[in-house]
Amino acid sequence: MKIQSCKNYEQMSAMAANIVLAELVKKKTLLLCAPTGNSPTGMYQSLAQTYLQEPEIFNALRVLKLDEWGGLSADHPGSCDYYLQKYLLGPLKISRDRYAGFKPNPEDAEKECERVRQIIHHEASIDLCILGLGKNGHIGFNEPAGFLQPYCHVAQLSEESKKHGMVEGMEQKPEYGMTLGMKDILSAKRIVLLIYGKGKEKAASMLLSKKITPQFPVTFLWLHANIDCLVVQD
Repeated sequence: MKIQSCKNYEQMSAMAANIVLAELVKKKTLLLCAPTGNSPTGMYQSLAQTYLQEPEIFNALRVLKLDEWGGLSADHPGSCDYYLQKYLLGPLKISRDRYAGFKPNPEDAEKECERVRQIIHHEASIDLCILGLGKNGHIGFNEPAGFLQPYCHVAQLSEESKKHGMVEGMEQKPEYGMTLGMKDILSAKRIVLLIYGKGKEKAASMLLSKKITPQFPVTFLWLHANIDCLVVQD
């Protein structure tokens, strides 16, 4: 794992965007696994600025959504779908045929996870996976547990996840999530982990200890051979 300290959020965002752009130079049809939340927003905004100058770079970029809250409509402001449309898909003009991911409000969440599982299987592997770090050490909705799920699955949300900024203002919070599993994530050719925000000190400390435990799912990233960890030092 290549750990790089960033002096501020802007530097972290710029560095992450440059990694995405460098991978796009290598492969125009890059499959990018995209998260939501505060950590990647600056990166997406940086990519949007590049699009204004060189839109052709993104003509064949493909996007796979990392996870989704269960039970929200696609146009709900708290859904991951809404966020990605606002910060990534819209600004980069990613067409519908170049975007895949969990439907926010499926009739059958298990079948929806199986559908996304088949998409990943068809692709063979994700080219670049961007991740944020949860305060409890989760990545995606792979929550702390006695064991972790390998593939796309319906996740029981932790109380910490239900306090996430995307849904904290909702009267009735999502009761489940849908997410790529740990094997899905670790099968990506390259991973970028963004660590930014208050309250993540314990999770970051556990990661840096190199002790792999399902109680802090992020620690499983030590099993991957090609990871850039960008950390904002307060």
